[in-house]
Amino acid sequence: MTLEFKAWFQCINGCSGRYPLNEIIYRCPDCGELLEVVHDMDVLRQRSADEWRDLFDQRYRRHDWPYGSSVWGKKELVCPMLDNANIVSTYEGGTNLFWADRLGKQLGLKDLWVKQCGMAHTGSFKDLGMTVLVSMVKQMRAEGKNIRAVACASTGDTSAALAAYCAVADIPAIVFLPKNKVSLTQLIQPITHGVLTLSLDTDFDGCMKMVQEVCSQNDIYLANSMNSLRIEGQKTISFELYQQFDGEIPDFVIVPGGNLGNVSAIAKGFKMLYDLEIIKKLPRLVCAQAQNANPLFRSFQKGFKSFKSIRAKKTLASAIQIGSPVSIKKAIRALQEFDGIVGEASENELANAVGRANKTGLLCCPHTGVALAVLEKLVAGGVIQPKHKVVVISTANGLKFTDFLAKYHAGKLKDVQAECVFQPVELPADSQKVRATILEKLGV
Repeated sequence: MTLEFKAWFQCINGCSGRYPLNEIIYRCPDCGELLEVVHDMDVLRQRSADEWRDLFDQRYRRHDWPYGSSVWGKKELVCPMLDNANIVSTYEGGTNLFWADRLGKQLGLKDLWVKQCGMAHTGSFKDLGMTVLVSMVKQMRAEGKNIRAVACASTGDTSAALAAYCAVADIPAIVFLPKNKVSLTQLIQPITHGVLTLSLDTDFDGCMKMVQEVCSQNDIYLANSMNSLRIEGQKTISFELYQQFDGEIPDFVIVPGGNLGNVSAIAKGFKMLYDLEIIKKLPRLVCAQAQNANPLFRSFQKGFKSFKSIRAKKTLASAIQIGSPVSIKKAIRALQEFDGIVGEASENELANAVGRANKTGLLCCPHTGVALAVLEKLVAGGVIQPKHKVVVISTANGLKFTDFLAKYHAGKLKDVQAECVFQPVELPADSQKVRATILEKLGV
């Protein structure tokens, strides 16, 4: 029997309208809220949990196009109606699940893992969502829709992913970046792919407002996470964790949070596996925010009874320097369903969390530092205990933030008292002096 898998856009408030995934629409026409992708779960349940497990394992990291991609290996659960000929993929997903044994022991944990989403084509988890979105744009253009270009506002990683995937697909892209608020490495990524890069004298929230206005005429397609096609790709982080742990689900998953699309996506992925009876329990979700950009944390402190946008202050975790997150309602709903927690980290806490982690062999971005700092607080407070299996989502490659790392070790970061400083030792080319210095440093 051939199953006909289906998915569509629908309002997160439950309004009755359904809209095809190849329609250019971002908000509910009735109430103005965000949309989400809804799958026909009755059809998906016609395959047993064992059949889904076997299919995922047969495809995982193989070379049968496009199913070797860890996103497209779950195509039926992501974007089933897409023509394979229009899929734009860089073999994304399948990133390393790092057993942080040494760091875990320092914290008193036996089972600490870091999901290194930065080991991706463009160096961040954004590839997972962008493969779905750009593939759908390619399909819509093939169907005759007048989409001149794809655009996004970004603090760096989204622009890199959009630029790369559009370059692969030969689709024009436009990125809006806040001037002087992204690292040079992040700025150079869209430039080197030859896309139109606009550096605006505003913050991310200002860029986000601008890109929505530019995309309102529908001939330029919006690629930010308010477009729920992105969420469908990013939810496969949960699918990967399920596979990499051989079906065992962690007790806690800690996610850095800015625009809040990723914590929403990870929740959606686990919930889908649970509803299909592929997994038997849900993890607790933790969203980690920088103290200088913490509107969700402030809402959590009030029991999510209210939410107020803020003007985000400058933070070393620049990608999550967002005071008016688009996916706020999705994130709150997800955290409530997953017995979730929201934590915050100061600049000093996040930087030193990176310093301690990197000393154990990791290479963390500052956003991962926010998650690690919140982890440390939850362990200290007894919420996370030695018996728990914990996963920290590392969102980007540390090599994108070498300026941050260099300034940390030089003691030049504002509001940071660096605790794990290391500098090269300059010596003459004299073997006796070199040996004496080595022995001194080794404490011999």
